[in-house]
Amino acid sequence: MSKKLNPKDLVSRLEMVLQKNDEIVPLHEPLFTGNEWTYVKNCLDTGWVSSVGKYVDLFEQKLVQYTGVNYAIAVVNGTAALHICLKLIGVEQGDEVLLPALTFVATANAVHYCGAIPHFIDSEYESLGIHPSKLADYLAEITEMKNGVCYNKKTMRPIKAVIAVHTFGHSVDLDPLLDICQKYRLELIEDAAESLGSYYKKQHTGNFGKVSALSFNGNKIITTGGGGAILTNDVNIALQAKHITTTAKLPHRWSFNHDHVGYNYRLPNINAAIGCAQLEQIEHYIQSKRALAKKYEKAFASVKGISFFKEPNYARSNYWLNCLLLDKHFVDSRESLLQATHDKGILTRPAWTLMNKLPMNQNCPRMDLSVAESLEQRMINIPSSVNLGGYGG
Repeated sequence: MSKKLNPKDLVSRLEMVLQKNDEIVPLHEPLFTGNEWTYVKNCLDTGWVSSVGKYVDLFEQKLVQYTGVNYAIAVVNGTAALHICLKLIGVEQGDEVLLPALTFVATANAVHYCGAIPHFIDSEYESLGIHPSKLADYLAEITEMKNGVCYNKKTMRPIKAVIAVHTFGHSVDLDPLLDICQKYRLELIEDAAESLGSYYKKQHTGNFGKVSALSFNGNKIITTGGGGAILTNDVNIALQAKHITTTAKLPHRWSFNHDHVGYNYRLPNINAAIGCAQLEQIEHYIQSKRALAKKYEKAFASVKGISFFKEPNYARSNYWLNCLLLDKHFVDSRESLLQATHDKGILTRPAWTLMNKLPMNQNCPRMDLSVAESLEQRMINIPSSVNLGGYGG
C-alpha cells in the first residue's frame, strides 16, 4: 500500500539548500556574466548576425577543444542535430530506431522526421538511461540477422540504430551498449543534449557514437538562446553534416546550386557569439552545479522516503538537472509534493510522460518498460541553476 510523505519536510530541505527569500526559484535559468554582451555587440556592429560569421566557426572550434571530438557542426537546436544525426547514418522511412521511453519528446520526434518508427526501450535505475542487459536479452528474443541487417521478427522491419540518451547529464553505461551495437550491426547515436561537460570513464560523452547531438537551449548547461551541434569523429560525416545543414548549396561566388535535399539548420552567428562566451565559463558552471548536487545529497541523506539521484560510479556528471527519487511506497505523494513546492515559489517538475503514452507513439513497438514506468512515477526535478551552487560570474 502506498503511503504519503509530509510535504513540509521536502520544502524545508529545499529552502535550506536554496537559502530562499521571497523570490521564485526557477527550475533552471541561464547566467550571463561573461563576454556575452561584448560578442553580441560585435555581431550587431559588424552586421554579421546570421548563419555566416566568425563566431560560428569559433564556437565549433571551442566545442571540439572542449569535448575532444574531431568535428562539431553547429545547428539551430538539439532536435535538428538529432534529425541530421539519423539522416547521416542512413535511417530511412520504415526503419526502426531503438530509444528509451524515458526521454524528452524531441528524441522520438527526430525519428518520426525521417519517416522511421521509434521502438521504445526500458531504462535502468543506475543511470536513468538505456538498460543494456535488458536490451541484450530483448534483442536476442525479437530479432534476426539477414545479410548483415538486424530485423524485428514481429514487424519484419530493419532496426538501424540505438539512441542513447544521457538523462539529466548522467552518462549511459556505454561499453555494454557498444557491444550490443556491434553484435546486431546497429549504429549508436548519443543524445548528449543534456550532457555537455559529462564524462564516461574519463572520456567526454559524445565521443562514442558515430554521431552525437548537443543542445544549447536556454535551460541547458550553456546556452546560445536556441542552438545545438552535431559531434562526430568521422571526417566524411562531418563534411556531409555541414553541407546538408546549409541547404546543400554548392560553393560558388554568386550562383545558387544545390545537389541534395538540404536543411536550413545552421546556427546564426549572433547565437554562436553567446555560445562562445558561455563556453569560456563552463568549468565554473560545472563546479557550481556539482557543488549544488553535494548540498542536495547532504540535505536529503536522512529524509525517509526520498533519495537524491547521484552519478553512476563509472561517470562524472555535469548534474545538469538534479533529481529526487521517491521510494516505491510513496509514489502517491508526488503530486502533493509538487503542489507544496510550487506554492512556496520553488519550481519543481515531474519526469517527462513516457514516449509510448503519447498519442503519436501509441502504436510503436516497445519492450517491457517496468523500470521506466516506475521511474516516471517517482521522479521530481528540483532547481538546478548555476548560481544556486555559488558561482555568480
